[in-house]
Amino acid sequence: MTSWVVGDIHGCARELEQLFERLELGAQDRLISVGDLFHRGPDACGVMELLEQVGGLFILGNHEHAVLERCGLSPGLVASDGQVLKRTTFPSLSSDDLAGDGRRAITAAVSRLPELLHFLQSHSGYYLEHEGVPSAGTTPDGRSWCVVHAGRTPGREASESSIDDLIYPARLAVRRRPFWFQGYTGPKLVLYGHLPEGEPRQTFHDGKLVALGLDTGCVYGGKLTAYSPELDRFESVPARKRYAQFH
Repeated sequence: MTSWVVGDIHGCARELEQLFERLELGAQDRLISVGDLFHRGPDACGVMELLEQVGGLFILGNHEHAVLERCGLSPGLVASDGQVLKRTTFPSLSSDDLAGDGRRAITAAVSRLPELLHFLQSHSGYYLEHEGVPSAGTTPDGRSWCVVHAGRTPGREASESSIDDLIYPARLAVRRRPFWFQGYTGPKLVLYGHLPEGEPRQTFHDGKLVALGLDTGCVYGGKLTAYSPELDRFESVPARKRYAQFH
């Protein structure tokens, strides 16, 4: 069994499909998304359908959090036992109801909005430890790993972090306010997204990879990247076009 953690998808369904072809996922393999599944890009329903096909797991990014909070479905707590009961029926929905953080638009037919909202309730919370992924292994050098959307509260485990620090990148309380990963020393490998960069952001300490940013800006014309912590291996596909402007 191999785990693959994929960076921010943002509605780029065609690129996600290409990435799946590159990964050649087996029946026991597991795909995990860092969140920000739908907004800004062209095909929210396509992303949902692809993730359902492979039994993909996803944690909540700032966009999913905004949608669920607006609809009264936000977990409210970091721990998995804070999940609210799933709703299966909804009042009439408009695209604005499923707009993301900052009112970012979602690209989907109005008739499919209830389906998308129901799907979002199948999330894995605000973080996912590798011990919570069935049959997942450690890194090649035997370390644990964890998936978050944007980061962790400095000095704390994901389970002890605030929701804000999990969905937005925390900064250190020192001069120039560097991001949390710039002061992180491990030993656990933390995989995250949210901050687009042309190549994966790799943070090392004592020669070991301790933090890895996987948002390589597909929706902005970059690429969609996945990483296997068990294999220490990257796979990526280029964006077909620039779907949104970065700002």
